[in-house]
This record gives sequence, C-alpha cells and structure tokens, in this order.
Amino acid sequence: MVPAQRLAGMRESFIREMTRLAITHQAINLSQGFPDFDPPREVIDAAHRALDSGLNQYHVTWGMPPLRQAIAAKMKRWYNLDFDPDQHITVTCGVTEAISATLMAIVNPGDEVIIIEPFHEGYLPAVIFAGGTPRFVALEPPVYALEPDKLRAAFNPRTRAIILNTPHSPTRRVFTLEELHAVADLCQEFDAIAITDEIYEHIIYNGNPHIPLATLPGMAERTVTISGFGKTFAATGWRLGYACALDPLSTALRTVHDFTTICAPVPLQAACVTALNLPDAYYEQLKCDYVARRAKMMAILEEAHLTAQPPEGAYYVLAGFDAWNFDGDDYAFARMLPQKYGVAVVPGSCFYATPGMGKDAIRFAFAKKLETLEAAGERLRTRIGNG
Repeated sequence: MVPAQRLAGMRESFIREMTRLAITHQAINLSQGFPDFDPPREVIDAAHRALDSGLNQYHVTWGMPPLRQAIAAKMKRWYNLDFDPDQHITVTCGVTEAISATLMAIVNPGDEVIIIEPFHEGYLPAVIFAGGTPRFVALEPPVYALEPDKLRAAFNPRTRAIILNTPHSPTRRVFTLEELHAVADLCQEFDAIAITDEIYEHIIYNGNPHIPLATLPGMAERTVTISGFGKTFAATGWRLGYACALDPLSTALRTVHDFTTICAPVPLQAACVTALNLPDAYYEQLKCDYVARRAKMMAILEEAHLTAQPPEGAYYVLAGFDAWNFDGDDYAFARMLPQKYGVAVVPGSCFYATPGMGKDAIRFAFAKKLETLEAAGERLRTRIGNG
C-alpha cells in the first residue's frame, strides 16, 4: 500500500526520536521541551477533585463554560482583548490541534501560508495536511531579526495566512513592536490571517513585554490567538490549549475541532480553571525560576565550549558546536551526545526547511530542575576533562 502523497518527504518528529534515544542511553533529556517537575499542587488537587466528582464524560465541544470564561477574563486582564467566551474561545487538545484546526478551517488548495524559520516541527505538516503551500522567511543568526524586506517578499496575492510564534522557539527571540507592526501591515495589505502561537507568553526575560499581535490596530478581526497551559503550568502531558478568534474565524475553527477531537480532556479543563485563578505571585515566581534556569544553562554551555546567545523568551537555546571540531553534521552530533556523554539535544537543521540552515547548531531545552541541569553540565564537562 502506498501512503498519501501529502506524506512525501515527511518523517516522524526528530524531537520525539531524541527523547527515545535519551531513554535508550539513559541520557538527561534536554531535547524535548517538557519540564521534569510537576504543576502547582493546587492544580493537581483540582484535577483529582474533577475526576472524583464525575467530570469524566464528554462536555461542550469547544470547552467547559467556566474555563472559557476564565480564559476570556485572562485575555482581558493581561492584554485588554475582548472575547465572548460563548462565541470566540475554543479549548483544544494542545496548541498543535489549535493550529491544525485553524489551518484546516481557512486554507484552500493553492493558498500559501508563511512560516517563519526556524519553526516548530509541527507547523509544516499542519500546512500540508490543510492543503496549503508553505513559504518560508528565515531569521538569520545570531540576531534572528524579522527583516521587513524578507517578509514583504514572501507576501503575495496567494498568501492566506502567516504563522507567528512569539516568544519564538527555538531562536529565543521576543519580537519587537516594530517587527509585529511589519507583520500586521502586510496582513492587512494582502488580506491575510495571522495565526499566533503564544504558548511561551509568560516565560520572558529582561523585562521584555509580551505583545499579542491581535492588540495592534486592525488585527483583532484577522488574528487567531493561540496559547495553552502546558508550558506555563508545567503540564505538557495534559494537552490543553485554546484559540481566541472573532467570527467568522471562530465558527470555522470550532467546526473543524468538533469533527476531529470532539472535546479536550474534561477533568483537566476543570483543573485549568484553578490554574488561571492562581495569584500574580505565581507568574512572578515562574519568571524568577526560569531566570535561574537560563543562567545555569548559559554557564553550562560556556564551560562546554558551546556558543549561544541568552534567550529573550521561552526555554530553549540554539548553541553552536564548532569548537568541538566534530567530524559530522548536526544530526550526527545530536545522536552522538546521548550515546557518548549522556545528554540529549535536537539538531538545529530539523527546525528549517531551507537546506543548509541550522546545520551548525543544536537546541537545548532547559525547562528542568536546577539539579538536572547541573547533572547535564557535569556530563558535558567530561569532554573538557578528556581534552
């Protein structure tokens, strides 16, 4: 049997493959972006209460009313964005489903979707599965600025949408207001829809603000704002995300969501109401904790002779390995590390579609306990000790 043509050239996620290699070699997993610590105790307790109280069956397909109300309140309080919880908010099975559902809801065959590279592995398959044609705009190291001229060159009358991730994985960038205005202006000029992945909205350093694209003039009605609970509340395995959009975009993506996943996990939805009602002190502590993890990660990379810039946001670092004088590409380097040094990472080029880009870098995820990062550092330091 021959697979569908849409799968041509596509392979399983390399990030998940690196997690399997980490397990095989008993390596410290700094590849896949999940924490090695639990959600807040009160959130876990809320999940237990939901399971015990009978919230174990289907619920309203686009999300439990209390959770949609809490999301609407959050969007208003943090960003002054107005969404009707009954009409404009859809709870999904993670950010991945929210992006896929949105693309399937808006893209017709022949439509082009702009992807900023490097990009999360899931973006390109989502565009292809929706029948769209990807166009890529590369962020150039070491600054990874979103250059207006390159962006404009990608837009044309066939452009249907752009996927924008900020804070950006894996480059560490938090796009500036000027960069966001460039996106907004082109979306309006070419009548394109913006799909924003804002999952790292609360993991930002140096006092940089998170600016949702939907807050810019003219963008509320043409933006699908997507975020979730996995990264902020250390619950990536719960697979809960949400999409906020005005009509007709909201109704369209709800239709796709209804006929793909029906509804997100109900007892975990109930627990996420508790998560969104945590005090501001939680978010302050979150930033403090990640500042410490970032500092530890950067110190480890420096000691291991891996070159990188401190992240502005998210919890990843792209690091160059030229100083290791390794005879091989980034894929070979990434496969060597867990086997020889007991640390798993991701090859940089798997985040690009343009051949040759990212081949001199590997990605570290530092959403880990400080002792986990220190243990990884000790393993990498064995290379220095061995010359």
